[in-house]
Amino acid sequence: MTGIDKQTSKHQIDQLVSSYDYELPQEQIAQTPLSERDGSKLLVVDSPTHHSHHIFRELPQLLQPGDLLILNNTRVIPARLYGRKSTGAPVEILLLEEREHQGQHQSWLALVKPGRRLKPGAEIWFTPSSQVGLNDSSVSKQLTTPLPPLKATVLATDEATSGRILQFDFPEGVSWETLLELYGQVPLPPYIQDSQATPDQYQTIYAQKNGAVAAPTAGLHFTNELLENCRQRGIRLGYITLHVGVGTFRPVEVEDITEHDMHGEWLEVPQSTVEQIQETRATGGRVIAVGTTVVRALEGAVVDGELQPYCGKTNLFIYPGYQWQVVEGLITNFHLPRSSLLMLVSAMVGRERLLSLYQDAIAQGYRFYSFGDAMLILPEARDVPREQGIGNRE
Repeated sequence: MTGIDKQTSKHQIDQLVSSYDYELPQEQIAQTPLSERDGSKLLVVDSPTHHSHHIFRELPQLLQPGDLLILNNTRVIPARLYGRKSTGAPVEILLLEEREHQGQHQSWLALVKPGRRLKPGAEIWFTPSSQVGLNDSSVSKQLTTPLPPLKATVLATDEATSGRILQFDFPEGVSWETLLELYGQVPLPPYIQDSQATPDQYQTIYAQKNGAVAAPTAGLHFTNELLENCRQRGIRLGYITLHVGVGTFRPVEVEDITEHDMHGEWLEVPQSTVEQIQETRATGGRVIAVGTTVVRALEGAVVDGELQPYCGKTNLFIYPGYQWQVVEGLITNFHLPRSSLLMLVSAMVGRERLLSLYQDAIAQGYRFYSFGDAMLILPEARDVPREQGIGNRE
């Protein structure tokens, strides 16, 4: 087989979803975060053939003065609600995306369980969340009347997600944000079944803008002290917003990954961050994304090869062969098999190399997924790009 044939064959293998499988012992799926956020293990990939093991709080010494860390300042909303149909049957919903807001009405796209019997016109009534203690909750102080009822009506079915469009009606004088705090729960991923985590532990310390239904988990490792240590070393910080939604955690279900349809997610790349990136490049610094959501935001905001301020949606899907435009390095957690996130990281270091790194992380006892340990991929470790990946703004 010639070198060209081998390259073509490898490229074809990279496009098979079954090529992104790996075996993980159940006990290495982290159920509860560490008491010290920056105490996680950090696997550092610093060349095409070398990696080493560190602790996350060592990050400032592993980067260079002049580097720029870009963080996602989205905030996870209490997006999981439990209610009952008018028949009394229990219903669980996960809010995905706000569709409309008019007065005391909110329309949302949501995943509903069980959803098969919830046809347009069905009503769901919600009870307060057990996560909220009404006696000492700050949101309860906003209420001057007894706890209001919260009702949702199914308006339509969404074919793209198999979800439902729900319209919520609530009394005047109470904000939607207050009701969510009272009735909703911060939604932990389904592989976290036995967690002692508090809602605050599923938020980054720099979370500001409400809208995500899952945390940008690479950022969970940062503390205020660690961020200050980065600044003192001459490492700058910039921010984008990408509200993590179904596009991030929806599984890839087609064998040919190029046929996977990414759901759009809302993002904002401000002018100030674009200027920071331009200044960093001009002075020889490196752009390091904190998390795959930052990658999608920055790469999704590129127009004709140039990063531009952007506010809107992207359905960018990055997999091996993608030509990188903005991001040079990446801090990321360890991701599920067959996930679009695993494919994105494979686009940076190569699929075979990444799976080999995962096997060493498993052997070294790393903790996986949202509350798990992290990986730092430095620019000098990146794989050589072959061809442009797919994906666009919506």
